[in-house]
Amino acid sequence: MEQRLTVEERLTLKTGAFGAVVLVSNADPGVVALFRESFAASGALAAASGLVKDALTTGPLPQLPRTSQLEIESVVLPALGRAVRILREKSPTDVEAYRSVVLSAADRVARAHDGVAPAEAAVIDQIRGALADPA
Repeated sequence: MEQRLTVEERLTLKTGAFGAVVLVSNADPGVVALFRESFAASGALAAASGLVKDALTTGPLPQLPRTSQLEIESVVLPALGRAVRILREKSPTDVEAYRSVVLSAADRVARAHDGVAPAEAAVIDQIRGALADPA
């Protein structure tokens, strides 16, 4: 029984997904890499379907902090956890799709420029942890 998401819930899903991409991109920065990474991530996010695609492709873009990686983490990682809880409550069949899209986008970003750097791998592990089922 799928329920519609509120505007705020949709923004939470989007903050988590887009924020995960920003976190990985910032982990190993570079100007040329940024363009490749953005393009790689957009492909993964566009591959979403159903409720997840709708949440990620409609409405405003999330406002993410730009000051430090730590500040971005403090917004994005909790948003990922909230997104999983929202989906578990409103559309349980989409939980795995959301996790898959976010991790795929993060992985594509990491691989877009010279393979996955150790800092990128560490951030992907943080993202994976934030998306995990709570104990």
